[in-house]
Amino acid sequence: MEYKSIVIGAGFAGFTAAIYLARAGLKPLVIKGLKPSHHLTTTEDIEYFPGFTYGTNGPALLDNMFRQAEQYGAVVRMGEVMKLDLSKRPFSLLLEGQGELVTETLVIASGATPKLLDIPGEKDQLGLGVNTCATCSGFFTTNKKVIIVGGGDSAMEEALYLAHYASEIVMVNRSDHNRASISLQEKVRGMEKVKWLMNRTPVEAMTGEKGVTGLKVIHNDTQEEEIILGDYIFVAIGNKPNTEFLKGQLPLDDQGYVIVKPGTTETEIPGVFACGDVQDRRYRQIVNAISSGCMSAIDCQRFLAPTH
Repeated sequence: MEYKSIVIGAGFAGFTAAIYLARAGLKPLVIKGLKPSHHLTTTEDIEYFPGFTYGTNGPALLDNMFRQAEQYGAVVRMGEVMKLDLSKRPFSLLLEGQGELVTETLVIASGATPKLLDIPGEKDQLGLGVNTCATCSGFFTTNKKVIIVGGGDSAMEEALYLAHYASEIVMVNRSDHNRASISLQEKVRGMEKVKWLMNRTPVEAMTGEKGVTGLKVIHNDTQEEEIILGDYIFVAIGNKPNTEFLKGQLPLDDQGYVIVKPGTTETEIPGVFACGDVQDRRYRQIVNAISSGCMSAIDCQRFLAPTH
């Protein structure tokens, strides 16, 4: 079946694009992958969403967006994109178990997945005491002891943000040196509430009846186990954009993010657009995903305008 527009991804960016495209009468197809949006797995309660004085519930918000998109004419299908051909328009996609789909335009909103430590206790507390986004969950750490795992720019930025809330911050790094820029490191090292534990490998997120209680680590030199007490663990070891299916089809940067033209959601291929975390290596916020979803739909409508 041929569509005017297909949206790959059913998170906040994807459904925003779908709502705008559907309102324009394009009846887009939204392909929902088998994994949930990482924003939902890390922040069920959204405290910072504009217009909600007491916060809002992430899954409920996304579900409302899904219903809104369908109400305006969008169609949602579950499945994974197995094959993609962007060499010519109309573009073709092979959806697992559902055959080939053809579309005049394509919006890529497949998101990114935070890298995890893959240690016991981590996934059980993900979105609760274990987090991957300080700006999403920082408020909950007010007057609490926080453990941050990582040594790059992301870890330093998390520390700088959490310093506004947490009473104490422990930086844990597997290496004996940080990879972060010198300027960021100096800012973090200048804060009295920050303690550094280098050359330690996390092996278990410790939990109790009320959630996270600390982090078990092994000193790489002595092989001795240590328990670092803390109320929250923030894993800041990077994100991986969900772009495996795009390799060889679309230009990606050195970390695998889709490259878009500055100030737009346009990719190098006319008719292909990207929005949300799949092209955002810096902000990674729900409101940014929503705004870029809107941008991609407008870019898509303008591209189709001569024939639509």
